[in-house]
Amino acid sequence: MLQIRPSQDGDIAAITTIYAHHVLHGTGTFEIDPPTEADMAQRRADVLARGLPWLVAERDGQVLGFAYANWFKPRPAYRFTAEDSIYVADTARGSGVGRALLQALVEQAQADGLRKLIAVIGDSANAGSIGLHRALGFTEVGVLRAMGWKHGAWRDIVLMEKPLGAADSTAPE
Repeated sequence: MLQIRPSQDGDIAAITTIYAHHVLHGTGTFEIDPPTEADMAQRRADVLARGLPWLVAERDGQVLGFAYANWFKPRPAYRFTAEDSIYVADTARGSGVGRALLQALVEQAQADGLRKLIAVIGDSANAGSIGLHRALGFTEVGVLRAMGWKHGAWRDIVLMEKPLGAADSTAPE
């Protein structure tokens, strides 16, 4: 059975392996060189230090994916808006892991008082990520054309958003 849980220090090796595959073979991230385990551990520590969620999907003791929210921008006025990131092991794609991770991340972000999640999706041809976000209530707000050069081609960025909780209908606490 699939379990979504907060990430732990012991998950870093699996997280790094999953992300490295996407860096090397995908266009969802515009990184070119895979980060080290130390890099990923520091990124996770930074997210957690901000009080934001970093989740993993696990089945039978194996981490199959991870998702986290990080500030959309560092300035204080943006403190109610975060960007989501979701990566699934290649062997688990299409099995519902991404949907379970994103749903849990949305719920956690809302419980933490965030008012909006932003998806910054690498590559306008990334139908899986765009479809996943759309299925969970994100709406497309724009496409930035030819923002990154990866795997021999210019790649777009698709921007999507999802209001959370009271969104912009009330002042934040």
